Amino acid sequence: MVPEREGPDGRDGWRTRAHSGASARPRKRLDQPLARRARLLPEWDPDAFGRLSERIARFLGTGRFIVWMTVVVILWVVWNVSAPSDLRFDNYPFIFLTLMLSLQASYAAPLILLAQNRQDDRDRVNLEQDRKQNERSIADTEYLTREIAALRIGLGEVATRDWLRSELQDLVRELHERGTDGARTVFPQEHPRGRDMGDR
Repeated sequence: MVPEREGPDGRDGWRTRAHSGASARPRKRLDQPLARRARLLPEWDPDAFGRLSERIARFLGTGRFIVWMTVVVILWVVWNVSAPSDLRFDNYPFIFLTLMLSLQASYAAPLILLAQNRQDDRDRVNLEQDRKQNERSIADTEYLTREIAALRIGLGEVATRDWLRSELQDLVRELHERGTDGARTVFPQEHPRGRDMGDR
């Protein structure tokens, strides 16, 4: 253990070399955000770049782009064939035109692929949402089907108005057929002292 001066207040303390070496490193504070590191490559917003690539891919897939590209190629060829020789910038084999078209194609293909990947991601999300919505709809339909079946079963056991009417009509018809004596047997008279005297 080696005595070392501890802090700016001038107090002496005893610390081990390992402890002093560990405390010399700055601790990471969890309550504060980390400082941004300097990067060599430029940063860009992937979403903004994807939107730009989709716009370019949409434009490349239109007839307007084909017409403009055809006009530019025709003007290029006509100028380099009919213009004076000192004003021509790309003579007959049109190597510079070929280079420009190759450069345009080399950039167009990755932009189109990037736009297709973004569209595939959107389609995948939409399909997942549609699948979940279909599952919820199927579950709701099955629940409603079970509820309707339970209501039908319950209504099958309930006496309806038509059934009660038919039963009462049958009872009245039976009373008319029996006459007055039949009515007494169907509805016996009550005991004068009380209804339940005979039951005791």
